Amino acid sequence: MNTRKLVYLFFSTLLIGASSGAVIGILLDTDTYFGGGFLNFFFGLLWMFGVSAAISLVAQMGYFAYLTLQRLALGLFKSVTLWNRIQVVLILFVLFDLVYLRYISFAEAGETLAGYMVMPLLLLAYSAVIAFWKRRETNKETFVPALFFMFVVTTIEWVPALTVDVVNDTKWLWIYVTPLLAANTWQLLLLHRLTGDGRKKVS
Repeated sequence: MNTRKLVYLFFSTLLIGASSGAVIGILLDTDTYFGGGFLNFFFGLLWMFGVSAAISLVAQMGYFAYLTLQRLALGLFKSVTLWNRIQVVLILFVLFDLVYLRYISFAEAGETLAGYMVMPLLLLAYSAVIAFWKRRETNKETFVPALFFMFVVTTIEWVPALTVDVVNDTKWLWIYVTPLLAANTWQLLLLHRLTGDGRKKVS
């Protein structure tokens, strides 16, 4: 990995994350952006692009933090299998927390636990698809780390939105998660291409 590739990874991730968040933000609030003329749309788009860019920076920090954790854990446990099992346990723990803690924090009268399971399960399903894609392009040992990164790390990065009452269950919950998912997906599927790892090792 040379400097040129790092710069490409940084700016391409920034652009993809910022663009995805801006598009979703506009689609979720078309009246605000299209109801006040061109200047209103332009500055609204610019503002949303900037917010999404900041969120994508969080995704980049999270990815490199996970890469560091991955190497440290493999060195500590001396076994890919053991570390993968620990990650599976953590995935299940985060899934439970993402459902139950949001339910007890934000549920109103008449709401059921099932209603708070939809979003976490969709996130898990999406993460599994991306992890399978990563596995297909590299090797079978990358599936669990990729699933852990896409689900657990994305959830951790999403926490600022998940824990704020005025953000929960609003368009901002989706505006926040969209650049995270876009940036994390791009980083995960791009890195082995840039490093040339392919099917050689876990990355």
